[in-house]
Amino acid sequence: MSEPSTAGPRIVVAAAIRDGRAVLAAARAYPPELAGLWEFPGGKLEPGETEAEALRRECREELGVEITVGDRVTGDLATGGGRFLLRVYYAGLASGEPHPKEHAELRWLLPEEIDSVPWLPGNRPAVEAIREALGA
Repeated sequence: MSEPSTAGPRIVVAAAIRDGRAVLAAARAYPPELAGLWEFPGGKLEPGETEAEALRRECREELGVEITVGDRVTGDLATGGGRFLLRVYYAGLASGEPHPKEHAELRWLLPEEIDSVPWLPGNRPAVEAIREALGA
C-alpha cells in the first residue's frame, strides 16, 4: 500500500485566449482516454514559475504564440480526481497566429458555439463563466 501524498494537488494553468467575442479551444491529441475532448491551452506550473510565466511558456510551446495574461476566469477547479487544481485565466494574443503543435485541432468559438465541442469535465465551470462574460 502506498503512502498518501502530502504535497497536495499540482497547479495547472490554462489560457482562455480571446479575440473579440471568440475564445480559443483546443482538442486533446493524447492521452488516448482524453483524445478528442476540448480544453483551454495550458499546462503544469513548474518550480519557480509564476502562473503568468507558466501560461506564457505553455502557449509558446503548444501554440507558437505570445500572450498577455489577464484576470482569472473562476476560482480553483479540481480535476484529475483531485490530483490537479486548474486555474483558468483570460488572455489575449500579443503576437503570432495559433497553430496546434500539441493538440489535434484548434477552433475559435463564439459564445453561442461554445457547446459545439465536448469539453473536458474540469473545464466546464470555466466554459460556463466565459459564456456568461461574453454575453451568450
